Amino acid sequence: MSDTALCLERVTRTFREGEGELEVFREVSLAIQPGELVALVGPSGAGKSSLLHIAGLLEAPSSGEVVIGNHAASSLPDAERTRLRRDTIGFIYQAHHLLPEFDALENVVMPQLIAGKSRKASEQEAKRLLTALGLAERLDHRPSQLSGGEQQRVAIARALANHPKILLADEPTGNLDPRTSGGVFDALLALVRNEGVAALVATHNYELAGRMDRTLVLDQGRLSVA
Repeated sequence: MSDTALCLERVTRTFREGEGELEVFREVSLAIQPGELVALVGPSGAGKSSLLHIAGLLEAPSSGEVVIGNHAASSLPDAERTRLRRDTIGFIYQAHHLLPEFDALENVVMPQLIAGKSRKASEQEAKRLLTALGLAERLDHRPSQLSGGEQQRVAIARALANHPKILLADEPTGNLDPRTSGGVFDALLALVRNEGVAALVATHNYELAGRMDRTLVLDQGRLSVA
């Protein structure tokens, strides 16, 4: 297990509902290796986003353990969880959440500056990632000047800017047309492979899921292999 980037061990998530409890999923276990791309599929409301939030240390499981590298994270203090999340995990959402007042380059530079990198090093890394994603000619364009696919490529670059070990993506191509979706996924796939990132991608697109290393299905509170 020493080479495993992300491991969930018998994770259960329940929510209070009136005087009772609503169980989202029970005793879910998974392990993802560096450089591996894993699809997470299932019907709407099955709990895919909750599972990603737990894997990304944004929510605590009701029971079970989340292991990031060699760190058992579920019972860590909030400050330690925040540090571990900042240093090891990148997030991509269906909505790109780019800062509208900044151009593409600045959107990718910003999280690096927050992490304490120099501006020069941050700009060099942002240019490298954006160029790899086919945006070398769009560095000084603000989000409103970019297409939906271009905006999502900037979001991918931003998520990878601080060299996370784990990438969590929640419907990253859900707002894009099929042709654009395929191109964005190609770019994401290439970068994940090149950077050696462990990626867990929630998607309703079974065609894209079929291009990943394996597919996990979350349905009726259980996780299974497709």
